[in-house]
Amino acid sequence: MGMPVFFFFLLWSRKIHPIFSGFLTGISVVFFRMTLDRLQVGSFQFHNSFSSHFPAFFYYLIFASFFHFFKVKNLNEQPLLIGLFGIVLEFMSNSAEMLIRHFTTNMQITVAHFLIIAGIAIIRSFFVLGFYNIVILREARVAEEQQRMRNDQILLLISNLYVEMVQLQKSTKNAEELTSASYRLYRQLKQLKQHEPAQAMLKIAGEVHEIKKDNQRIYAGLSKLMAKEKINDFMSIKEIIDIIVRANNNYGEMLGKTIDYKVKIFGDHPQYRTFTLFSLINNLVANAVEAIDQTGRIVLTVERVADIVKISVNDNGSGISPKNKQYIFEPGFTTKFDQTGIASNGIGLSYIKNVIENSGGEMKLLDSTKTDGTTFEIQLPVASLIKKGG
Repeated sequence: MGMPVFFFFLLWSRKIHPIFSGFLTGISVVFFRMTLDRLQVGSFQFHNSFSSHFPAFFYYLIFASFFHFFKVKNLNEQPLLIGLFGIVLEFMSNSAEMLIRHFTTNMQITVAHFLIIAGIAIIRSFFVLGFYNIVILREARVAEEQQRMRNDQILLLISNLYVEMVQLQKSTKNAEELTSASYRLYRQLKQLKQHEPAQAMLKIAGEVHEIKKDNQRIYAGLSKLMAKEKINDFMSIKEIIDIIVRANNNYGEMLGKTIDYKVKIFGDHPQYRTFTLFSLINNLVANAVEAIDQTGRIVLTVERVADIVKISVNDNGSGISPKNKQYIFEPGFTTKFDQTGIASNGIGLSYIKNVIENSGGEMKLLDSTKTDGTTFEIQLPVASLIKKGG
C-alpha cells in the first residue's frame, strides 16, 4: 500500500513540493525496511540490508520527479488522464528500481517482470484515482453547500436592507413634504410680521431639510452596499420559496420551535424580482414562525391566475384577536414584545401593504382564529415582478 498512499498524498497535498516529498519518503522507506531487518533477522549486517533496500529510494524519488515534471497535480478536471499518468509513472519508477537492483545485486530481469509491473500499475493507479475522486467530490459538495448557505445569508441581508430602503424612501418623501409645508408656513408668518414664530418655523424647515439630505446619503450608501453583492436580480419562485423556508427553519430552531413547512406552487411562473418578492414573503413567514407556540405548521401557496400571482401564508399559531384585526396594518401597531418588555417597531405588515399597493396589488387577512390559525394573502400583478418585456 506504500505506492497508493504516496500517489494519493502527491495528488492531495498543496503545500509540500513533490520532489521533496519523494526524497523524504524514499529515505523513510529504506530506513523502515532496514529497521525491520534489524528486528527480525538474527545476524543483521548493515551493508547487506542497505544494499537490499536502497533501490526503493530511487523508486519514490523518480515517481515524484516525473509527477512534478508532467504537472499531474494540475489535471484535477481530467481524472482519466491522471490515471494514465499514474500507470506510466509507476511503470517507469518500478522499472528504474528493478534496473538498479539488477546492477547492484545481479537480479535477473525477464519480460514477465515487466508484465507484472504493468498489471500492478494499472490496478494501483486506478484504485488511487477512484479514492481521490471520492474525496474531491465530497470537497466539492461541501464547498457548494457552503456557497449556497452564504448566498442565502446574503439574500436575507439584502432583503432586510431592501425593507429599510423602502422605509427610508418613504421617510425622505415625508421630510421633503414637511420641509415644503414648513417653508410655506414661514412665508405666511413673515407676511403677518410674526417674526419670532417665522424664524422658528424657518429653523424647523432647515433641520427637516437636513434630515432629508441625511436620508438620501444613507440611501446612496445602502445602494452601493447592495450592488457589491452579486445575487441574481431574478429567480424562480421555487428558488425564492426554498431559501425562505431554509432561513425561517433556522430561525424557528433558534427560537426552540419545531415547524413543518408545506409548499404548493400552481401554474406557470416566470422568474420574479428576487428582493421584492423575497422581502414580502419572508416577512409574512417570519411573523408566522413567531405566532407559533412550540410546534406547528406553515403552508405557503403560490398560484398564478391570468396576470395575477396570488401568494398565501397560513399558520396554525395563536391567531389575531378580533379587536386587533382592524389595526394590524397600521404603522407602529404591534403585539410583539421582547424579553425586556420593549415593543417591536410594528412596521412589518404596514411595509408589506405599502409595497404591494404601490405595485398595483392588494393584501388581505383572509382568516385568523385560535383554532384555524392565520392566513394572509398577497395579490400582485405579474408585470410588476418581471423584467420589462419579460
